[in-house]
Amino acid sequence: MTLKTKKPLTQNDVTPYADYKNRRQFIKETALDFAKLSVGVSIGSAIISPAIATDEVLKLTPYRHATGYNNFYEFSTDKRGPAELSKDFNTDNWKIVVAGHCAKVGTYDLDKIIKRAQAEERIYRFRCVEAWSMVIPWNGVSLASILKAFEPTLKAKYVAFITLLDEEQFPNQKSNVLPWPYRDGLRMDEAMNPLSFLATGMYGKDIPSQNGAPVRLVVPWKYGFKNIKSIVKIEFTEYEPECTWNQLASHEYGFYANVNPNVNHPRWSQARERIIGAGAFSKRRATEIFNGYSDEVAHMYKGMDLSKNY
Repeated sequence: MTLKTKKPLTQNDVTPYADYKNRRQFIKETALDFAKLSVGVSIGSAIISPAIATDEVLKLTPYRHATGYNNFYEFSTDKRGPAELSKDFNTDNWKIVVAGHCAKVGTYDLDKIIKRAQAEERIYRFRCVEAWSMVIPWNGVSLASILKAFEPTLKAKYVAFITLLDEEQFPNQKSNVLPWPYRDGLRMDEAMNPLSFLATGMYGKDIPSQNGAPVRLVVPWKYGFKNIKSIVKIEFTEYEPECTWNQLASHEYGFYANVNPNVNHPRWSQARERIIGAGAFSKRRATEIFNGYSDEVAHMYKGMDLSKNY
């Protein structure tokens, strides 16, 4: 269910001029990457995110790396496992349950939900808590546009997401590596932030099963484990929702999980990151606060101690 942009969007829609002065060079290099990948995505209709269009020109992660190196524990804890084990994953007639503090609770066809919003293509930097990163072009819709359609009430302070529970489709759910189903959530202002995105495709194609088919969350200023995959339920809640990794090891994985080079994981530094697809001998790059999206999201955490609210 790949979504194409209905109305072309430019860098000016999301990026100040000073942040994309190297735009010509970036587009040239990005266009070459797309040509090599033969994915048919139009750069003219893509949103270049603020963190990408900076003085540092970052190349798109090659498609084979973005789809072949994945954390998706429902299939496997091995990075290469999900691509092989998800080949027969069935996403036909996918439903989303909407619950909690909103006017329009119910069960909805994913296709109908997504078609209500304007389709977009966005290029975002992706940062894993394991200190590796990618640059991925996503297809999908604004999360805020979807949530608003369900008319959340004033009691909705948070929004929770749940992944499909299906041991036949997800063989590793038969293990106890995580408490199933996978859960995560956002504070309402985070969910409504213009950068928050529901992706149904990547590189101009339907999103592969190993990357979270048929629909996943993309919040680019947070570590990857907040970007929940294969969503089957959205619930508006009054209180902070349960989140799988936060429940499992709260001292290592906080509810907010904002990318922060100044707050290390208890077992490794977050100051630098390994770029997937850049080669074994490439230098690690310095990690940026909020993954480089500070201008768009820092205001939401004003007055918070980010070393405690990690």
